[in-house]
Amino acid sequence: MKVLVIGSGGREHALVWKIKQSQKVKKVFCAPGNAGIEKIARCVDISATDIPSLVDFASKKGIDLTVVGPEAALVEGIVDTFEAKGLRIFGPNRKAAILEGSKVFTKEFLKKYNIPTADFEVFTDGKKAKEYIRKKGAPLVVKADGLAAGKGVIVARSVQEAYDAVDTMLSEKAFGEAGAKIVIEECLQGEEASFIAFTDGKTIAPLPTSQDHKAIFDGDKGPNTGGMGAYSPAPVVTDEISRYVIEKIMLPTLKGMEKEDRPFKGMLYAGLMISKGEVNVLEFNCRFGDPEAQPLLMRLKSDIVDICNSCIDGTLAACTMKIDPRPTACVVMSSGGYPGNYKTGKTIKGLSQAAEIPSVEIFHAGTAAKHKRIVTSGGRVLGVTAIGKSLDEALGRAYRAVGEISWSGSYYRNDIGAKAMKKSLSKDKVPKVGIVMGSDSDYPVMENAAKFLKGMGIPYEITVASAHRTPERAVKWVAEAEEKGVKVIIAGAGMSAHLAGVLAAHTQLPVIGVPLNASSLQGMDALLSTVQMPPGIPVATMGIGKAGARNAGVFAARILALSDQKVADMLDEYKKNMAKEVEEKARKIEEL
Repeated sequence: MKVLVIGSGGREHALVWKIKQSQKVKKVFCAPGNAGIEKIARCVDISATDIPSLVDFASKKGIDLTVVGPEAALVEGIVDTFEAKGLRIFGPNRKAAILEGSKVFTKEFLKKYNIPTADFEVFTDGKKAKEYIRKKGAPLVVKADGLAAGKGVIVARSVQEAYDAVDTMLSEKAFGEAGAKIVIEECLQGEEASFIAFTDGKTIAPLPTSQDHKAIFDGDKGPNTGGMGAYSPAPVVTDEISRYVIEKIMLPTLKGMEKEDRPFKGMLYAGLMISKGEVNVLEFNCRFGDPEAQPLLMRLKSDIVDICNSCIDGTLAACTMKIDPRPTACVVMSSGGYPGNYKTGKTIKGLSQAAEIPSVEIFHAGTAAKHKRIVTSGGRVLGVTAIGKSLDEALGRAYRAVGEISWSGSYYRNDIGAKAMKKSLSKDKVPKVGIVMGSDSDYPVMENAAKFLKGMGIPYEITVASAHRTPERAVKWVAEAEEKGVKVIIAGAGMSAHLAGVLAAHTQLPVIGVPLNASSLQGMDALLSTVQMPPGIPVATMGIGKAGARNAGVFAARILALSDQKVADMLDEYKKNMAKEVEEKARKIEEL
């Protein structure tokens, strides 16, 4: 078979990766693709929404199956056009894709068929919308009716924020025609989850549960993005809730769409809000989620081509879907400034080193090839995805790979999977390393120790305690750290830098000191203060600044490895990867 995948993001890279595993497939094309996809498929320079050119290409190349990634092409009717030419294509037609193409349609559809969702009103007039906001009060959610690349939803925590959202959409027309109508709805509280399933219009074949992370910053703060990471399974979706979602949401949706003369085939994705066992639909999507596709497809063991064909032919009920029981996690690395303005063309380093880490796949999103180098070309750049025996192991591998990759201005969230990890918290999650710094301004340096530990899957805690301003807090913290089971302490401070010594004087735990540059002496004062400890108060002193902080993480891991073979094995891999990196740099220099 020849298969064409349409799209250029991380979702499409994951689809190509999974389709390539089918024994039925001989050749995979991707339009337009990206630098990562180009390594495993033939990329074709045709836009995902240039439907006439895509149909022409599929016809000339004898494409046996087309799989559509992005929603825009589906909403514009690519399935209708392909089917009219006798071409097999996976996805809903234009009439069915309205479930994602219009939030107004979807909210009214949910209300009509008694499918649980938040209370709402629809507006085209800004004055009436603001009057409604004034009466209802905050918080509220303001949504643009049409497609807005995942950014047309604003959670307004205050009345003024809701007013501003209305102005942005209706007056300023920030989303063009997509914002000509808006939905204002009740702001539901709880935990979000994604429920994504294959369907042939009658049968639902759900993938494992997953959870996306929409907000740009840790703690679900800041503006919404297309998605900054995902993991599977999502503990918030219990077996009981899964049954409820299928019986009360997914199947009624299929039946309702059939009644509306909009039969739905393809991927049906319900964005859910779950609170104390109560489930409400936030939105519907008509395609794989991004980045949910990456961890979900890593768990799918069945031939995805067979499943897609079963959906097209209406025979999904006879199709068996096998799922890997191991959890998966995806951490999205983005360009600094995203989802606002950002720069592209930045050279990405460390991809080959990250790819060497076992059970990790690097799915490209916004990348391009330039002068034999991979550079950034979008807001979301990479989806670093891993599988493990536990979610903790999967996250550890993903973050370890993230730690190997860098470019100027790169950004990622540090708390992907935190909600699930909190639910599964046990004695195994007791912090093994305590990181202390004299001021919160030291965090940009000390987080380098934290990043290394996270990549190794070593639980840690991080806090602020000053040897001079809050000595009682420092002493109390170190005593409590011993009781918790902390095995190593990393202390970072600048100037007189007495923090490491104070902590070492009140514990038998090994203390690693990181001198920081906080004065005109560029850290030399802190270095001398940290290294010159009196007899009986030893502190292992690292170098100044970020490199010293990272080495503190490495040294802490080495101490733990003396009694933990898993950490020892991971350190061996880390050492091998460093050697490969040096060899690669040497090769490039020698070729000049």
